[in-house]
Parts: sequence; C-alpha cells; structure tokens
Amino acid sequence: MIDPRRLVVLAAVALLALNPGMAAASPAKPKPAAVPAVAPLPPAEPLPPPKIYLFRGAMGPIFSTGMDRLAEKLTKAGFSADVYEFTICRWIGDRAIASYKEAPAPIVLIGHSMGGLCSVIISEMAAKENIPISLVITIDPAHATDDVPLNVERFINIFLSDSVLGGGNVVAVPGFRGHYASYDLKENSRVSHINIEKSDDIHRQIVDMVTQLPRIPPQIQVDAVPLRYLVPGDTLVELWDSGVRLPVRRGDTMASIAAANRVPLWTLAQSNSLPENATLTPGQSIIVPRHLTPPDAAAAMAAPAPPPAGRK
Repeated sequence: MIDPRRLVVLAAVALLALNPGMAAASPAKPKPAAVPAVAPLPPAEPLPPPKIYLFRGAMGPIFSTGMDRLAEKLTKAGFSADVYEFTICRWIGDRAIASYKEAPAPIVLIGHSMGGLCSVIISEMAAKENIPISLVITIDPAHATDDVPLNVERFINIFLSDSVLGGGNVVAVPGFRGHYASYDLKENSRVSHINIEKSDDIHRQIVDMVTQLPRIPPQIQVDAVPLRYLVPGDTLVELWDSGVRLPVRRGDTMASIAAANRVPLWTLAQSNSLPENATLTPGQSIIVPRHLTPPDAAAAMAAPAPPPAGRK
C-alpha cells in the first residue's frame, strides 16, 4: 500500500513539472512602461543686441554734440553705439553691411542734420544687399534726404519743417509697409536745429525703444498706419511707432477713445482729420497712435501712466 505522504510528494512534483514558475516566488505585478517625459521646448533664441550707428551733421563736434550724449546713454544701457561724421557715410555703410553678413544683428541708424541724410543713404545701400534695417531715426535731416526704402522696418523723423539747416520732411517710398511716424516741431519755439538732437526726453525714449527691439518680432505688420503730426508747441514729444485702426463702438467719443488708449486727444484729431469733438458712428474706424511693444509688455501696461508735466 502506497504511503499517502508519498502521494502528496509525487503530486507536488508533478505540479511543479507542469508549472515550473511556481518553484519561485510569485513575481510582482509588472508595472506599465513609464512614458518618457516630454522635454520642454527650448525658449526662442533671443535676437542679438542691435548695433547702433549714430551720425553727426556738418561741423558735428560743435553742433551735433547731442549725438555723442545719446551714444553715451546707449552705451551705458549695454549697447554697441558709435558716433561718426556724415562725411564717411558710405564707408561706414560698407562696414555695417559687412558686419551684418558676418554676424547678423538688428541695425539701428540715428542721424542729425546731414547725419539723418546719411542714415537713409546707408538704408538704401543695405536694401541693395537685401539686408533689413530695424530702426532709423532722423533728427531734423537735410532737405535733400531721400525717401525711406522698403527694407526699413521702423522709421521715425523728428524735424522742423521751417528749418533752413534741416527741415527734411522725409516720406516713405510707395509700397512701404513698415512702421512710420513723422513729428514736426516747428510750433515749439524752444526747439531749433542746433538743440533738437539734445533733448534728454527724446534720448530716454530712444534708449527705451532700442531696448525693446530684440523682443519685437521682425516681421512687418500689415496693419501699421503711417503717422504724421504737427506737434503742438506746448507739448512734449511722444515717439509712437505707427498707428492702428480701431473700430468705434456704441457710446465711444473722441475723448473716450483717447483716454482708453492713453493718448492725447489732439493725436486722434490730426490722425483722422476730425475735430476733437467730432461725433462718431459705430463701426467707423479711428486711427490711434501706438507704441510697438512686445505682447507681454503691452499686457503689463494696464494702468494708464500720468501725463508728463506740460502735456495737455
């Protein structure tokens, strides 16, 4: 008679033969394969800082000293800014073009009097090489200054239309789609050809504008509306980049639109050829001056800033 204990052992051996995995401890329940973490996209490569070329007018070391002061402020802000005489305009233009080809960086050209004419000449030289110019600022440029070429992304002219030494009322070539703003200061009796480039307030705004350039998308905005202002004599200059068309809503007035966009009422009147108390119709479009700032900076400007002293 077979010992029952032997039967139990034989049964266990047979069971192990059929299921050898039972000889080891039961493995833990397999974990699902880990999903590899998606690496965050690297931040957009910031544009390199702009290279700034400033040009004095005739007898610049005597009459265009404001350009040297502006260059000092730009340098203090961390930018590469050099001042040149307009007499070597084309030579500096060739150097700027060669520098861009070697290491592309936004180009900024700023000139007073004949230096303003030089800034446009270099822009034309760059256009022939398909090189964009990020910003051109002319300060009471010479009457002979050419039109702004298509490769200029942003152009600002600050001038005195009744000036004999300057007075260049510079316009853009047909088809220009960049940002354009023109400021005639002839009604300000304190401004002349030999001090217009020395304004600390204008210098501050130029430094701010140049600081923003690396954060501004390079593409030309098709909705940019040119601005041309005869600035009231008792008003400080505010350097808007261009205008934008906004639809009039029910209940809007010229004053309410000016307040909502933090701009003087006179700018709306001039931009739209309307009286300051004009009656508006819903759906009508109104040109409003604007600063060309990055979206994040624009969002941060929710609270209206108090108007500078002396501005109405």
